[in-house]
Amino acid sequence: MVSTSTQIAGFLFDNCLMNAAGVACMTKEELAEVKDSAAGTFVTKTATLEFRQGNPEPRYQDVPLGSINSMGLPNNGLDYYLDYLLELQESEPNRTFFLSLVGMSPEETHTILKKVQASDFKGITELNLSCPNVPGKPQIAYDFETTEKILSEVFAYFKKPLGIKLPPYFDIVHFDQAAEIFNKYPLKFVNCVNSIGNGLYIEDESVVIRPKNGFGGIGGQYIKPTALANVHAFYQRLKPEIQIIGTGGVLTGRDAFEHILCGASMVQVGTTLHKEGVVAFERITAELKTIMEEKGYESLEDFRGKLKYIEG
Repeated sequence: MVSTSTQIAGFLFDNCLMNAAGVACMTKEELAEVKDSAAGTFVTKTATLEFRQGNPEPRYQDVPLGSINSMGLPNNGLDYYLDYLLELQESEPNRTFFLSLVGMSPEETHTILKKVQASDFKGITELNLSCPNVPGKPQIAYDFETTEKILSEVFAYFKKPLGIKLPPYFDIVHFDQAAEIFNKYPLKFVNCVNSIGNGLYIEDESVVIRPKNGFGGIGGQYIKPTALANVHAFYQRLKPEIQIIGTGGVLTGRDAFEHILCGASMVQVGTTLHKEGVVAFERITAELKTIMEEKGYESLEDFRGKLKYIEG
């Protein structure tokens, strides 16, 4: 019997697939749709302390091999998502969900995390260190000094399961430097990767999104090789207690298989979910199971991280 069940932070999920933060997760209704689909769990929209309208429309565009967006962190605020998750803990006590969050400043990040720490939330928290689309705000995870400072301060008081969402890194030395920092802290996972920041997509003679004169995060098939590289680079470098969630370019079961082969314990679906809706989870799961059956794998552990190299 082939199983796609997995564990993150000691919690069991009956399927390794879930949504990526930013897609199908703005409202309780959207989250409920993912919850009731073939997905193993969901992650909320990345929440700030207060409601945010986000950037002006059009700010998202599906394109042939993926998507481009400059959303600007639209969300309903921390309390909206936290309250919903606390409700679900009562109604579905055997399931675990992810809360994604970020502050618009280090101070706000600590305010949010302290609120979660003080709450009765028993799920998994994801701190988003990779928001590329907020004007005037750099991506925290590209600033290693700031990243280490934030993690050091956070783990002084935050004792619940916590992971971080990362932007893509492109240099081997950056994998080394980032992993050295992450290995110092009791992180439960890293999520690789958010969109590739500040791409440009043109139709006819115009950009396709309004904010930042068309510059936006690139997602979908364009980014799969980069995402796989980040998943595998961190799988090679992080202590075993820090698991990896693979995100980027998951269109088919084969794509999910490759993320797991590179070391991912869970796989998130973004652009494909936006294009296809929650039925994508059932299709991708079936395709993944077919590949596993063909190869004689009964569980994800049979092949997770077992990427083969060409010896010479």
